[in-house]
Amino acid sequence: MTGRMWAIDVEGSGKTPPEIVELAIVQMDGLKLTHVTKHWRLHPKNGISPAVSRIHGIWEEDVAAAPEIEDIADDLLMWLEDLPIVGHNVRVELELLGRALDDWRPTAAFDTLRIARRLLPNEEKHGLEHLGAALGLEAAAAAATGGAAHSAPYDAVMSALLLVHLLEPLSDGERAQILAEADVLRGAQGSLL
Repeated sequence: MTGRMWAIDVEGSGKTPPEIVELAIVQMDGLKLTHVTKHWRLHPKNGISPAVSRIHGIWEEDVAAAPEIEDIADDLLMWLEDLPIVGHNVRVELELLGRALDDWRPTAAFDTLRIARRLLPNEEKHGLEHLGAALGLEAAAAAATGGAAHSAPYDAVMSALLLVHLLEPLSDGERAQILAEADVLRGAQGSLL
């Protein structure tokens, strides 16, 4: 099992190109949440789509005085370092952060969606909100963040809790294999698809 890493979630603007309007990172050390968290609301240059605002609850007036991603880039890079990240459908976070942070590339990017599909093949759905409810993780995520689904802090914590729930029962060797297969930065991904 990897050492320190960040569970991460972004909420986007719903515009083209997409921009980050909310970002949360939750530190993990192995399969433990360390309770070190960071959260930013950001002002997107091109506004926020009302349809997306109805999902995540962040409206243009909520971020009118917020910094832009460039204003927090150095702080964010300091926190993220080049540590591995984990997220549900983590390619979204990689794409949005990669566009905003030219000098950043994590050492690994573990996708809890891929892990859930592999370890819970009979589950009806594999979305983060559904899995949180089905596995009884909602109360812990809400208690840790005071939020609900589709907020970046809640979804980052839920991704971390999901990773813990899925990997904790496995042996170290099984964990290592699952994580290697779920790392979207690795070349060969065929066994999980």
